[in-house]
Amino acid sequence: MADEQERWCLVTGGRGFAARHLVDMLIRYDMYSVRIADMGRDIMLETHEEKGVLGQALHSGRAQYVSMDLRNKSQVFKACDGVEVVFHMAAPDSSITNHQLHYSVNVHGTKNIIDACSVQNVKRLIYTSSPSVVFDGIHGIYDGVESMPYPAKHNDPYSSTKAEGEALVIKANGMNGLLTCCIRPSSIFGPGDKLLIPSLVAAARKGKTKFIIGNGKNMFDFTYVENVAHAHVCAERALASGGIVSKRAAGEAYFITNMEPIRFWEFTSLILEGLGYERPKTRIPVFIVMLIAYFIERIYRVLAPYGMRAPQLTPSRIRLSTRNRTFSSLKANDRLGYRPIVPLQEGLKRTIESYYDLSAQAFRKKKGASKAATCLGNGIVADILLWRDVKLTVTTQLALFAFYVNLSPENTMVTSISNVFIMASVFLFIHRKLPDKLMGCSVEKFSESNFRFPDTMSRQTALSFVSSWNRAAHSLITISSGSDTLLFFKMALSLSILAWIGTMSLQSFFTIVLPFAFVVFYIYEQKEEAIDRFFQRVTRIGRSSNPNLESLDPYLNNKHG
Repeated sequence: MADEQERWCLVTGGRGFAARHLVDMLIRYDMYSVRIADMGRDIMLETHEEKGVLGQALHSGRAQYVSMDLRNKSQVFKACDGVEVVFHMAAPDSSITNHQLHYSVNVHGTKNIIDACSVQNVKRLIYTSSPSVVFDGIHGIYDGVESMPYPAKHNDPYSSTKAEGEALVIKANGMNGLLTCCIRPSSIFGPGDKLLIPSLVAAARKGKTKFIIGNGKNMFDFTYVENVAHAHVCAERALASGGIVSKRAAGEAYFITNMEPIRFWEFTSLILEGLGYERPKTRIPVFIVMLIAYFIERIYRVLAPYGMRAPQLTPSRIRLSTRNRTFSSLKANDRLGYRPIVPLQEGLKRTIESYYDLSAQAFRKKKGASKAATCLGNGIVADILLWRDVKLTVTTQLALFAFYVNLSPENTMVTSISNVFIMASVFLFIHRKLPDKLMGCSVEKFSESNFRFPDTMSRQTALSFVSSWNRAAHSLITISSGSDTLLFFKMALSLSILAWIGTMSLQSFFTIVLPFAFVVFYIYEQKEEAIDRFFQRVTRIGRSSNPNLESLDPYLNNKHG
């Protein structure tokens, strides 16, 4: 019993997304004492981890943490000392396009692991690879098998260096009695993910997930994270079994999936809908988005040294999300005994529940109504100017543009409006006559509900008007009391701007004020806190340079005093 308690395994990248689930599983199964290796100087446990199996194992000594950089050979050798099994899961974020970083970790780091395993008499090495090692970014893969060769050119630096690392691990099988195999989990998702779900939600909040790139029919294999951890355990048990089982399992790579292929955009839609966001509907041809992505990538290469963040829309990601990528796990089932322990729908349910804090409902509760939305009445005007309903915003812009085109000294207002309705009627007639598919993309027809004005919308519009009127009346009452000088200046400035707008011609209004409104309110809502801090800083500087201004704003005095 004492000997079994001294059996140790090492999990590299042990604080990563999938690795955390593997560590928990190894502790729960009481298979090994677990040594967790990662880049951080100390292990920083989250609240649920402190009270869970990991916190208890660290406290009892059944788990320990070591700080290790894969590129530092002495640290790697020290971490592998006395270890029976290594689960090599460490790798840089796959979205990073730095080839040098990926090569130093995925290739040189893996060489260090193999050398340490050989010298320290480690018995088994399970390497976490990726299905992208056989993906060239051009040709789709349907029901791919492990006999597929590596492509001449990979989709990105992560994939190419992962393939090199995988080849090294397979070649090392049998070296000084070391047994190895490679696990290729496809598109991992689940609780604790800090990449897929958070980036999807961030894009949804910015209105960037309303579009389907391509025809939306490409099939994908997603794998629930607990199944990925289970696959690593199955691989280790198969290598440890001895005899023909070990011999058949060793020196091989294995695709790991949920064995339930699903359309990529359907999976995305289920996540978004589950968190309260709108599912993507509008289809855009791939070549259009690819041109935009290439343009953004060129700009990034120029501006990256000046602090520009890496773009989310990249050519490699577009290729990844618009191709078929499904893989067979029959070999893993046959040689490792792997079967998914959590079905796809159950995994989706658990994932969505674990991300309630990122849901639309939680976001609205936390943020409340933005100042920009409140200023616009929180109604249909706010939805249009703040781009909350992109289709409604674009439709409004097209209608305003059509109206502007028909504005001329010869046309009366009735003539201009009539011309706009004629143009709209012609467009709708032609749109209805279009086929359901055009150039490989679906043509979404307008439904009857698009032309109706619901009772709820009319009530909301009326309430918005009344609310705006009441706020204006409250401001007038406050001004009449003489207790808020700053409010008086704000009101005077606002009315002056309104008076200036009133002197404009309709043409000037359409070319200056309206485009400005569609931009400034949206920017203010997105950067509300930063803009408010800037103006507060300016206000404080102005007040400090002129002490007589202190009395103008009792609210600010109370807030910052």
